[in-house]
Amino acid sequence: MTTVRLVLASASPARKKVLLDAGINPNIEVSAVDEEALTLELGAITPIDLALALAKAKADDVAPKFADESNTVIVGCDSVFELAEVAYGKPLTAEVAVERITTMSGQSGLLHTGHWAIFGDRAAGATATTKIHFGQLTTAEIEAYVATGEPLNVAGAFTLDGRSASFITGIEGDPSNVIGISLPTLRMLLRELGITWTDLWTSA
Repeated sequence: MTTVRLVLASASPARKKVLLDAGINPNIEVSAVDEEALTLELGAITPIDLALALAKAKADDVAPKFADESNTVIVGCDSVFELAEVAYGKPLTAEVAVERITTMSGQSGLLHTGHWAIFGDRAAGATATTKIHFGQLTTAEIEAYVATGEPLNVAGAFTLDGRSASFITGIEGDPSNVIGISLPTLRMLLRELGITWTDLWTSA
């Protein structure tokens, strides 16, 4: 068995945990990409294209640091939440989070996660989409949730693996995608690059 090391170009503890639970222990190398600035620079593109562009930028930023390591694959991810054809990233402030979650209450939206993998001189990318159905939240629930600080730094201001899990009444698609990295999508991309998924199980 050939051991392949996976480097995750993301500071997200949720993405790291998804990989750990799947038997992959990633190395973390956080990219210096300014997501907000790049989003403004990219202009009017679709939420799906935005998620992929951000993921690619993160992987491209980190990849040069591992250019001499032939057994290392770099993976960049970024999530964008789409509601009524509008793309939403991280709310960052409590005021924005309250406004956004109030709008989402009782509605359904799409969580797009872009994935970009670089292995040597080859690269592959894809976006996975999962539909999220939200229950009707009370003002008290929204304010209490925002006060925890959890929704401020996650796309769409919610998490499937945290305090807001009880507010989500259903999903259509891959649950790991909602947490921030779609394992089936990543497996497909790595296969395109000639990497067998099980070779990552022993990576450190």
